[in-house]
Amino acid sequence: MKLLIITQKVDKNDSILGFFHDWLRVFATRCEKLTVICLYKGEYDLPDNVKVLSLGKENLDNRQQTTDGRLLLRCSYIIRFYKYIISERCNYDKVFVHMNSEYVVLGGIFWKLMRKKIALWWTHKAAPWHLRIAEKFTDIIFTASKESFRLSSKKVKVVGHGIDYQKLKIKNSELKIDSKFKIQNSKFTLITVGRISPSKDIKTLIKAVERIKNVKFDVIGGPLDEKDEKYFKELKQLVGEKGLEERVNFVGPIPNKDIIKYYQDADLFIHASQTGSLDKVVLEAMACGLLVISCNDAIKNDLLCKYPGLIYDKGDYQALAKRIEKIINTLPEKRLELGKELREIVKNDHSLEKLIKIICKSYL
Repeated sequence: MKLLIITQKVDKNDSILGFFHDWLRVFATRCEKLTVICLYKGEYDLPDNVKVLSLGKENLDNRQQTTDGRLLLRCSYIIRFYKYIISERCNYDKVFVHMNSEYVVLGGIFWKLMRKKIALWWTHKAAPWHLRIAEKFTDIIFTASKESFRLSSKKVKVVGHGIDYQKLKIKNSELKIDSKFKIQNSKFTLITVGRISPSKDIKTLIKAVERIKNVKFDVIGGPLDEKDEKYFKELKQLVGEKGLEERVNFVGPIPNKDIIKYYQDADLFIHASQTGSLDKVVLEAMACGLLVISCNDAIKNDLLCKYPGLIYDKGDYQALAKRIEKIINTLPEKRLELGKELREIVKNDHSLEKLIKIICKSYL
């Protein structure tokens, strides 16, 4: 199979999209040729049968951040996009677009005329206009859970997420357990990972932490735009008002390839995302044997539906605090055992190798 993949970023050091580097590596094992068009090209280490073509965002000049400058940049991206999909047309017979349905809108007619089979990956509750148009052009739409694609379409195939569980391991299942409290640290460590954005509802997490003694809370991630920056300031102000500076730590963005240490060193992953989709970071945490508590629809209704003690209602920080306290008071042996169960869910239903195998078979 000769495959063209369209994605936003190829950069193994990226804190949010770095995971896709692993996807490309596994795709390459199943393809004769793999051509990748990305908006931004950073550092990567991929097999020889992979060609990476950038639309050029990594060369962005900050002086072009005017309205006219942004318009010119977008025009240049579109021109390069058409140049690549046309010049490389003999090097691919199938197309896989990751999240950015705009590219299906731009290239759909050309690919249909050239009889290239089109697939789209989408995991978000939002259904923007370009997704609705893209749905008409695609032959198949892959998504992680039924909540992760909200349009009605016979083309949708629910396939789970792709997590490299072999890389994301439990630190040491034979650690000596402190019979009083926990496995490793003297203070119970809570963690959340992802973009700092209003949709992640980190305020609820902070309010829950305020109600619990002897815990620390690491927030890993950063803001991406002005709206996020404003929300980040509100979070820091909230932490100051509640006197939680010594307990709440804004770690900042961490490259995806380095995030495993933070999962392994934490005791509990808390998650308040309201995106409605099955968040990859929750599965990464579970792959490391870390317990998770979430209010996310896809996670409540699917991933953790058999574990009511690990879910709570959106915005209910009091219920979240009670869930956290209950886990703190659970015997460490029981927590370790439950963590292993959660890892098995990832291994059986959301492994990267299994996902890529399903996607590639669906193209035949």
